[in-house]
Amino acid sequence: MTLTDMHVKLRQAAPADLPTVLDLLTRCGLHTASVELEAGTYWIAELDGVPGGCIGLEHGQGVSLIRSTAVVPEARSQGLGRALVRSALTHASLRGDRTVFLFSSEAGDYWTRFGFGPSSAAEIAGALPDVPQVKSGLSKGWIDEELVWRLDLPQPEVTQG
Repeated sequence: MTLTDMHVKLRQAAPADLPTVLDLLTRCGLHTASVELEAGTYWIAELDGVPGGCIGLEHGQGVSLIRSTAVVPEARSQGLGRALVRSALTHASLRGDRTVFLFSSEAGDYWTRFGFGPSSAAEIAGALPDVPQVKSGLSKGWIDEELVWRLDLPQPEVTQG
């Protein structure tokens, strides 16, 4: 069965969904230590009612951090990740963010498809010092080892009437 044959639903995660998000991340080999659903906005993608992917967006002032992007192996390469990323980027744009950051040492080629370019640990730490993933990176010392990516979002034109 392919993704096109399945019913796909993206929904915002509630605090009670934390075990589901942690399970998806674990199944995809991703870190779970600093995941706090209350510290941002998370989405779960369901395939015929079964969780198949997730993404998180931690918020700062006019800037957000994409994190915990995961699609289970059996659902990959069918557009589910792209739908999750577009949902997060749309949400960031609607909340007025100018910039979106993320950490990714292994999937840089994937993120460049969405327009992300290289950034630095210093830049992300300065822009988002209080979000859980950045605080974790600073306190545990891994932030300088990670590749940081940045996307500047188009800003709506202000018309004067």
